[in-house]
Amino acid sequence: MIVRTRFAPSPTGFLHIGGLRTALFSWLYARRHAGQFVLRIEDTDLERSTPAAIQQILEGLEWAGLEADEGPFYQTKRFDRYKQVIGELLASGHAYHCYCTKEELAELRAAQMAHGEKPRYDGRWRDRTDARPGVEPVVRFKNPLSGEVVVDDVVHGRVVFQNTELDDLIIARSDGSPTYNFCVVVDDMDMGITHVIRGDDHLNNTPRQINMLLALGQTPPVYAHLPMILGADGAKLSKRHGAVSVLQYRDDGFLPEAVLNYLVRLGWSHGDQEYFTIEEMVRLFDIAAVNKSASAFNVDKLTWLNQQHMMRAPPERLVPSLRWQLDREGIEANDDAQLVQIVLAQRERAKTLREMAVNSVFFFREPTAYDDKGVRKHVTAETLPLFAEAADGLAELHDWTAPAIHEVISAVVARNASSLGKLAQPIRLAVCGHTISPPIDMTLAILGKEVSLRRLARARAVWAT
Repeated sequence: MIVRTRFAPSPTGFLHIGGLRTALFSWLYARRHAGQFVLRIEDTDLERSTPAAIQQILEGLEWAGLEADEGPFYQTKRFDRYKQVIGELLASGHAYHCYCTKEELAELRAAQMAHGEKPRYDGRWRDRTDARPGVEPVVRFKNPLSGEVVVDDVVHGRVVFQNTELDDLIIARSDGSPTYNFCVVVDDMDMGITHVIRGDDHLNNTPRQINMLLALGQTPPVYAHLPMILGADGAKLSKRHGAVSVLQYRDDGFLPEAVLNYLVRLGWSHGDQEYFTIEEMVRLFDIAAVNKSASAFNVDKLTWLNQQHMMRAPPERLVPSLRWQLDREGIEANDDAQLVQIVLAQRERAKTLREMAVNSVFFFREPTAYDDKGVRKHVTAETLPLFAEAADGLAELHDWTAPAIHEVISAVVARNASSLGKLAQPIRLAVCGHTISPPIDMTLAILGKEVSLRRLARARAVWAT
């Protein structure tokens, strides 16, 4: 058997962190078992589904690197197929037309609630063959009246549902459009899905879907329902906890592999290991080891993991993302070699690529002013002569490298019995505009000789007045 999993989002909103984890677990399971991962867009909610949401889902999955082997398939393009299967169920006696009006159903519901009963359709049209003129019927699935449905869920274990608790589900509305639970069944059947990995909010849909699959002569797939992701405070995940668009994490400067690393640890573990490469996740992930308890989302932990990935990645891996972030700052950075050096200089000081880009703007944009507090503290009668001497020494330097720059600055400090900090900070103010940067020799080396000397000369002239 070839393992086939699927990710089937509804495009009624953005792809959020919970949806991405579901996609990740489905993708990992397929990859580990040399199977296939199918992408399906469940867009039958015509009023709420939007092209913008579809595009956002596709972009989010592409950014995360969760490529599909098949799809995307769109349910709205499969209506003829759904109609065909509904016809088969009607012909086999597994479905029937129901002519109840909205008013009748409302009265039924009110009466049941008045008697303390669970509101449910009572099957009054289940065995009728007549029609009601002037009323467009819905089609209902004829659910078994007795017995039980056993879901051997990979995460939750054995879950038993009594058929007496399940009423006859509407599978086609009065306008002929199919309903969600029915479309899912036909899609999973047609696409040969062997393992359904999804959120546990779908667990209650599973017995109905199994009954429909059995009525169609199919063997149900293996189900694994994932626990919810909660906020750190135990409340339902919301925007204040991090339940934003997946693409917001891209915009905020997180690496996709770091986000996936964090998500794989929400409900699954491999010993005490925290850091995982994508290859390790594929090799080690086991859906049967997923915990059935809800997991808490922690932005601080995600941020820590992101820095770990930034620190361990080849610097060239970070260059495209850093360039993209710099472009958002209005900076066109085309020198890959320079960007590699910036990554090496900055990644210990930044937790995200967004932070790295913002902190690196000075490499590309000359300061137009100098931090007032820094100038008052570091540009003094004692340090100005040191600054001038260092600028002159650097102007004569031919080997513009960090070690050579360090030697020039250190020599000035030694000759004047001063300290490196007293000289480095005025130089840093001159070339950066502020007092925070990588080591000054590394900073000047990245800036290059021409830019560095020009900025030093400008500051020297300003501070001399």
